[in-house]
Amino acid sequence: MMLDFNHRPKAHEVVTAHIDAALVTEHAEQPRRTYLGASRLGVACDRALQYEFAGAPADSGQEFNGRVLRIFEVGHVLEDLAIRWLRLAGFDLHTRTRSGGQFGFSVCDGLIQGHVDGIVMSAPADLGWTFPMLWECKTMNAQNWRDCVKRGVSVAKPVYAAQMATYQAYMESTVEGISRNPAIFTAINKDTQELWFELIAFDAVLAQRASDRAVKIITATEHGELLPRSFSDATHFECKFCSWLDRCWTTDANGGAA
Repeated sequence: MMLDFNHRPKAHEVVTAHIDAALVTEHAEQPRRTYLGASRLGVACDRALQYEFAGAPADSGQEFNGRVLRIFEVGHVLEDLAIRWLRLAGFDLHTRTRSGGQFGFSVCDGLIQGHVDGIVMSAPADLGWTFPMLWECKTMNAQNWRDCVKRGVSVAKPVYAAQMATYQAYMESTVEGISRNPAIFTAINKDTQELWFELIAFDAVLAQRASDRAVKIITATEHGELLPRSFSDATHFECKFCSWLDRCWTTDANGGAA
């Protein structure tokens, strides 16, 4: 019998498959988040955010795969590099509390929580900034990075804008002045390593809207109420990329539909 070597899996395919399987297993063993993360309060659809908060299983094939988990981990490593670069450049950037934990907050009996990337307490004098300042770091592909540079993060990535406003509002009680000074948004282009820094003034209206939305999500979930969709067509851009597309438009098609 002749062996068909043309169909033997390549070494990189086999090794990658092992790595991805291990990452998926590791991720599955992590405890499910039982709170509503403040970083998600700018998500476009109330129902999608409710599914996320309630821990609804994602549609088949929409679970995090190995490649997505690798992307997440690369982002964490790049964030660590950004911290090193800023400190090397003279920024007094704090990313851990004295006890070693992340800076953050917990409200509404722990049902709303947030963990900030860092707090800047001083920077090179020629910038003329006042402190303390919230620091938020994101990594993006070249297309998304260029969009942020062109239109600004509040327009290009409203989820991030809502995240920063919410953090500034809730962190004020423990880091006095953090809402009086703009946040420093950092974006790293993962394709070119280009950096984008943007000052984002505190938006109290946006923070209140995000907070009110969180309460609405929690209250509706506790009462078994399925919130309306934010879009009227399953082919909408946001719906096409939603992890609960089938559940929303098929399983729960009549429950609270818009």
